[in-house]
Amino acid sequence: MNNKPTYLTVKDHSVSGETFQLLYNEALDMLETFPQPKEEDLSKYYKSEDYISHTDSKRNLLEKAYHLVRKRSLKQKLKLINSFRSEEKSLLDIGCGTGDFLQTAQKDNWKITGIEPDEKAREIANTKTNNAAYNIGHLKNLEENSFDVITLWHVLEHLPKLELHIKILKHLLKPNGTLVIAVPNFKSYDAAHYKEFWAAYDTPRHLWHFSKTSISELFKKENLILKEILPMVFDAYYVSLLSEKYKSGFMNPFKAFWVGWRSNLKAKRSKEHSSHIYFLNHKNS
Repeated sequence: MNNKPTYLTVKDHSVSGETFQLLYNEALDMLETFPQPKEEDLSKYYKSEDYISHTDSKRNLLEKAYHLVRKRSLKQKLKLINSFRSEEKSLLDIGCGTGDFLQTAQKDNWKITGIEPDEKAREIANTKTNNAAYNIGHLKNLEENSFDVITLWHVLEHLPKLELHIKILKHLLKPNGTLVIAVPNFKSYDAAHYKEFWAAYDTPRHLWHFSKTSISELFKKENLILKEILPMVFDAYYVSLLSEKYKSGFMNPFKAFWVGWRSNLKAKRSKEHSSHIYFLNHKNS
């Protein structure tokens, strides 16, 4: 029996049209999608040509905007991981999609391993990375304490067995390694503005909806300590563009830009951006 209060009722706008509740977990200050699909049924909610991270297509304004932002963010992501003191430059990217970040890191002499459950996206990734991408079952074949950097770029919110996967991340990370987690922030201005139309809820593909407190508390249980938080400024614009489509039936780039700009402006004071990047290390590192 579930006794958590309903924070919001939202719709799956991109695939099924089904309705879900977002339940508020007060202890962790996070939202939980309810009901959550059975693990074996999750894949059907990704079967859409509009699921951009699983395709390299550039058919419309939204997809072109996504790829424009991604091209810029790849350089920023590489700069971030290069700022860590890495012994062997070993990288594990979980939810690697079509492999662009892996490819970028590989060109910069990182030893790469990617995990991607979607078969089509994984095939594309493997053409770019000399077959460095594997299905999620490969996680159990990886050695403990074997990666300098582990990245999950908008992936943690998709993982059904959240606490189990956090344990796995802890065991795979080297004692002096860095865990990089990027997730949407339901406490941002654009989330409050769009409410049930906020694209970053993306139910039921997003099973969890995090705040700074929830990230800190969830990983603290495994002695992984939050060291730094950075904003993902461009997410406010992209998410607002897609939210406008859900709200009004068409993309309104001018209004979306205005909401995204206001979100980033307000976040200068509140520190609550549309998305955040979290950096975590082992407690004694």
